[in-house]
Amino acid sequence: MDQPNVVSAVEDDDGLSPYRVFSRDEWAKLRADAPMTLTADEVVQLQSLNDPISLDEVAAIYLPLSRLLSLYVAATQGLFKATQRFLLAEKDAKVPYIIGVAGSVAVGKSTTARVLKALLARWPNTPKVDLVTTDGFLLPNAELTRLGLMERKGFPESYDTGKLLHFLADIKAGKRNVKAPLYSHLVYDVVPGEETTVDRPDILIVEGLNVLQPARMPKDGTAIPFVSDFFDFSVYIDADEADLHRWYVNRFLRLRHTAFRDPLSYFRRYAELPEAEAINIAEGLWNRINLLNLQENIVPTRQRASLILKKGASHRIETVALRRL
Repeated sequence: MDQPNVVSAVEDDDGLSPYRVFSRDEWAKLRADAPMTLTADEVVQLQSLNDPISLDEVAAIYLPLSRLLSLYVAATQGLFKATQRFLLAEKDAKVPYIIGVAGSVAVGKSTTARVLKALLARWPNTPKVDLVTTDGFLLPNAELTRLGLMERKGFPESYDTGKLLHFLADIKAGKRNVKAPLYSHLVYDVVPGEETTVDRPDILIVEGLNVLQPARMPKDGTAIPFVSDFFDFSVYIDADEADLHRWYVNRFLRLRHTAFRDPLSYFRRYAELPEAEAINIAEGLWNRINLLNLQENIVPTRQRASLILKKGASHRIETVALRRL
């Protein structure tokens, strides 16, 4: 199924699109005087396997986004203070600004989230920025197997959504030392008893496949929260289906020579396979699981994002679509 690119998806001839679309060069100019605070070596350390990113990409795309977010965070803090004055409320704990990062497997969500975290943490007032992935909120493999969901791992029903919603609610309430479960890509499972602690950050980045997925609306109007209800801003990383397919298979082949060779790896059995057989397995995983999830659950949430970053075949971001206020 061919997917429209961002420009055709968000910019209609009738002028009713909720987005304003920028070319790469137009967006890069919005950096203004935002300083480059990362080095080329640091950028290399932040990138994921098979997701190349350069200092030029950071300067053209992520510095302007960092500048925009700095303005949005300041405006949100002002709105919060105004609300507190209206309610004649005592001074409450600060409310963290939460940014969601969504998109397909292999599109580069992790790289984007880490680069944003590094840039935002180096603002002049050095805010405290934390990053959490929704992988930790997946149901454990034993539970997925019991429910017959191992072939749908990463689909909305494979997550403990209640636990994720409670986590985000506690963060938004300004609670101290909120715990989130940890996931290991090496063993391909949630790690029992392992947690990360989020302690009242200024900004929290939440990265995951389906973070923009809405819940099914109840007929009786009962309030059912979405994960995205807790987001102040969201980024969807987009790419053509054919590119995502190619990136996924190439990453799988590269992992055969790296992480898959670890004796503890869940995918250790794939490390020694002939390349042709490994390609067949990667193609099967893509078509049977990841492509289906992309088409059924991920792409339909694209239009719910505050910002859409559209990648070209080389992972270079070509257009940026910003939702109008």
